Amino acid sequence: QVHVVESGGGTVQAGGSLRLSCADPRVITSVFSSDTMAWYRQSPGNLRELVAVSTSGGGKDYADSVKGRFTISRDNARKRVYLQMNNLEPEDTGVYYCKISRRGSDYWGQGTQVTVSS
Repeated sequence: QVHVVESGGGTVQAGGSLRLSCADPRVITSVFSSDTMAWYRQSPGNLRELVAVSTSGGGKDYADSVKGRFTISRDNARKRVYLQMNNLEPEDTGVYYCKISRRGSDYWGQGTQVTVSS
């Protein structure tokens, strides 16, 4: 069962931008608004790494490699979380995964591919 669905990946040139979306349509907004959201990424030669986190209280954190370039945001009414990625670099290439943490359980999306050329 796929609980979380990502979209928005693609191929861009270095310096370009992408906006990833993650949706969890199976929960009501009162539940979603209490969730912790996170974006991870993984390339074939690397471990899966945490990219960005958004807490229900408005806290945000980012990996050092993406600070100043990526922004995580959420729309609780629409039960979605976003990752705006600007000034992309080839090192950002990988499969990006959305993770929603809810009541002691983690729910993962299937991933969306991001490829940055040049």
